[in-house]
Amino acid sequence: MPVLNDEEVAHYRDQGWVAPVDVLTEDAAADLLIALEDAESRYPDDLHGGHRNNAHLVLPFLADLALHPVILDCAASLVDRPTALLNSVLFIKEPDSAAYVSWHQDATYMGVDSTDLVTAWVALTPSTVESGCVTMASGTHRDGIRPHVDQFGPDNILTRGQHVDGVDETAAVNVELRPGQMSLHHPHLVHSSGPNCSTVRRVGVAFQSYVGAGVRPSRGEHHVLPVSPRPVDPSFTVVPRPIGECTAEGRAVRTAANIALSDVLYHGAAERRPY
Repeated sequence: MPVLNDEEVAHYRDQGWVAPVDVLTEDAAADLLIALEDAESRYPDDLHGGHRNNAHLVLPFLADLALHPVILDCAASLVDRPTALLNSVLFIKEPDSAAYVSWHQDATYMGVDSTDLVTAWVALTPSTVESGCVTMASGTHRDGIRPHVDQFGPDNILTRGQHVDGVDETAAVNVELRPGQMSLHHPHLVHSSGPNCSTVRRVGVAFQSYVGAGVRPSRGEHHVLPVSPRPVDPSFTVVPRPIGECTAEGRAVRTAANIALSDVLYHGAAERRPY
């Protein structure tokens, strides 16, 4: 039986998101958090605040999470024959931090030719209004791509600080998650998250995004992780799952993937950040 029922799929189609979805037990999420924070301690040059893209290419436990059967089953309910994962981002907000994510749409700078993709956002700690949970502007995925302005604010976690003006915040929903739960959202959905005003870290990982079999790059190179036995279209560059934590081979794969991702995300930008 599919993880998402018909009502949840209908909610995603109509509102552009669905949550919460149980992926892990809270104990399993706590174990993953310990593994991540241990890796941060042992590999500080690989996992600092300016280097949080595609950590699943150097950390096997994050690759395993990206390929978790529940996440893949949900992706298969929302996109046509998902074949690959484009990238991942660790979204970590320190306690009592001003870091935030402005209103934006994922698809704006992703460099693919379709909306047949879905982002999974998995919480490893409680994601609450106080700690800066994701806020979804329901139904905005039906409006197509909106104009974005690059702001490059020092506290804005997004690459370009990309921002959509004129969001009707009365349609916004704060999506609170327990550790081990995830939300799923459409690439055109406008969403954001506020600062962490709590006394604990807010840690989540976004798998952004699972792409359907018909999706192709519209610009740049895309280094993708296969997520099914189906062949990945040769217009994508296939990368392997890591076999150990932060190995030389894994670092080389991640570096190449992040250089290519940066070229895609910063296409036409007036400046670049180091992430």
